[in-house]
Amino acid sequence: MTDQTDQITSRIVSAADSTRPPRIVALVGMPGSGKSLCAKHFESLGFFQFRFGGIVVDEVARRGLALTPDNERIVREDLRAKHGMAAMAVLALPILKDALATRQTIIVDGLYSFSEYKTLMKELGGDMIVIAIVCDRDIRYRRLATRPERPLTAAEAERRDYLEVENIEKGGPIALADYTLLNNDAPEALIDALEKLLQRLGVRA
Repeated sequence: MTDQTDQITSRIVSAADSTRPPRIVALVGMPGSGKSLCAKHFESLGFFQFRFGGIVVDEVARRGLALTPDNERIVREDLRAKHGMAAMAVLALPILKDALATRQTIIVDGLYSFSEYKTLMKELGGDMIVIAIVCDRDIRYRRLATRPERPLTAAEAERRDYLEVENIEKGGPIALADYTLLNNDAPEALIDALEKLLQRLGVRA
């Protein structure tokens, strides 16, 4: 294994052996899985939350572009071409470390690439857990088709899935998540499962 992999593994083991609550909760999931629902619940509880996608949205606006999935993809890929595949984590780290100085727990919404995962694990791993929100693909696509903002057809959703898995390594953090919540049923069931997990881990704002 590489030195970086050894460091990450050491931090993961350290976090697993620790009895103290995690200070960083990273949410991961494919589009339509319910990740945003969990993020909004954390927000309602008063948690500090940093959305990786906000970096992209801000850059889209700075360039004077319309906020569309294609423009977000172009900007996201530009940032990764400039800063590497860990771009969002690299750009977010100063903000996350500042937030940890004054808050008990922070939420990271939108950790995408495996490189971002490795960067955060190297820098913050002993304090961080990853929660993956998953559901059946046909359910995700139905949700994406009926959402009020930027709905996607099944073909568009599938294209986005392929782009995210192939171009931004999105599968890695989901596969290596510490905890996985299944969201095939009503939103209330997902929030209930999330609450039970937070209570078990001792996570609080």
